[in-house]
Amino acid sequence: MTEVVLALMRTVKTLGRRRVWVLLLWPAAVALLVWVGLALFLLEWLVASLVEVPPMTWLAGWGALWLAKLGAVLGGWLLVLAAAFVTAMLLAAIFVMPMLSEHLAASDYPELARLGKDSVSGAVWNSVSAVLLFAGGWLLTLPLWLIPGFALLLPILWMAWLTRRTFAYDALTVHATDDEWRVLRRQHSLPLLMLGVTLALLTHVPVLGLLTPSLAALAYVHYCLEALRGLRQGAVVTVIGELPTVKEAI
Repeated sequence: MTEVVLALMRTVKTLGRRRVWVLLLWPAAVALLVWVGLALFLLEWLVASLVEVPPMTWLAGWGALWLAKLGAVLGGWLLVLAAAFVTAMLLAAIFVMPMLSEHLAASDYPELARLGKDSVSGAVWNSVSAVLLFAGGWLLTLPLWLIPGFALLLPILWMAWLTRRTFAYDALTVHATDDEWRVLRRQHSLPLLMLGVTLALLTHVPVLGLLTPSLAALAYVHYCLEALRGLRQGAVVTVIGELPTVKEAI
């Protein structure tokens, strides 16, 4: 997983740039303010609703009503934090990723020509559809949390999947052609997921967790643009007018 380590090292190095920090911080701040504010009004209703659905009803039926209530409270806060995370993810994907991609492409990968499609609607749909699938899968697998260890494993795997699905596409949409994207997705599917797992682990660190979506955007831009550079095998690509030309690097 050398590529993953390299992407993370470049991410840490990029954090020394002041402009990058401005982009990283605001999605987390907005998401936290919105959902903590909503939790003050909705948490009691949410906990009461969770007590009435499996697996909490199973626990109550087994005589462990206190455990069902405790699970509902924990589940309620997990849902609030997950919603804040997803909100920060959407903000980072839709607004932060294009600016990070522009900045890093110019400063770190200037030889990569933009042969893809700069589609705002495509990026938005990719992010929204990923979040909808994530939410559905997260809710459907809630009963599995009763299996020892799954309560720790499943959130990490789901967040890793969401991070990879959202940012791998967005990082390449401007620079890679459709064929290049398919090749990279096939060749780097496991490292891209492992990068997501590594970043998902950061979500469990207090405060830093909500910065993870923006950090993920940064890491995936580094990983994906480096992978694209490798795929083009050192070719220097320039675009003249509307026609792309490829010249072998000397």
